[in-house]
Amino acid sequence: MRDAGARRSGLREATRRAVQAEIANAAMALFMEQGYEETTVDQVAAAVGMSGRSVFRYFATKEDMVVGSMLQVGHDLAAALEARPAEEPAWEALRRALDGPLRALKDDGGVARARSTLLATTPSLRAAQQQKHAQWNELLVPGITPRLEGPAAARQLQARAIVAAALACLDTAVDAWTRPENDQELDVLLDAAIAAVRG
Repeated sequence: MRDAGARRSGLREATRRAVQAEIANAAMALFMEQGYEETTVDQVAAAVGMSGRSVFRYFATKEDMVVGSMLQVGHDLAAALEARPAEEPAWEALRRALDGPLRALKDDGGVARARSTLLATTPSLRAAQQQKHAQWNELLVPGITPRLEGPAAARQLQARAIVAAALACLDTAVDAWTRPENDQELDVLLDAAIAAVRG
C-alpha cells in the first residue's frame, strides 16, 4: 500500500510539473511577443485553456512563471558542488558546478537568451531573480565552507563572499551575453568575469 501511495504521489508531482512547464512556456511566448508588463495572467491562462485562478494554483506570482524553476536549479547546483572532489579549491569547485546550468542555457539556444534578456530588462523580474539567488547562496555556502581554511566563523564569511561574488559574475556574464553586439559564448564570459574578480 505504501508503494502504491508513493507511486500516486510521484505521478501527481510529475503531472504538476508538466502543467507548470506548459504554463511557463505559454507565458514566455506571450511575454516575448507582447512584453512582460503588457501580458496579463488571464491571457496566459487562456493560452493553456485555464482560468486565471487555476494558473495561481501552479504559480504564486506572475514573476514565478519566469523565475520559478530557478530554485530547482539552485538545488541542482548544490548537488553538483557536493559531488566535486573534496580537495578541489572553492572557486574551481563552484565554477565546475556551474557547467551544468551553462550547458542547459547553451542547449536551450534562442529561448534561453530571450528569457535572459527579459530578466535583464524587467525590474520586477530582476528583483525576483535576486531573491532566487539569495536562496542559491544559502544552498551553496555549505558546499564551499569545508574547502576553506581557518576558524569556522572566518570560513563561513569567506564562503558567503565567494558565492555572492560568483553569482554576481554569473549575472554580469549573462547580461553581456544578451547584448546584440556580443559574439562570445556564455562560459567564456563567465570565466572572464571570474578572472577579473579574482585578479
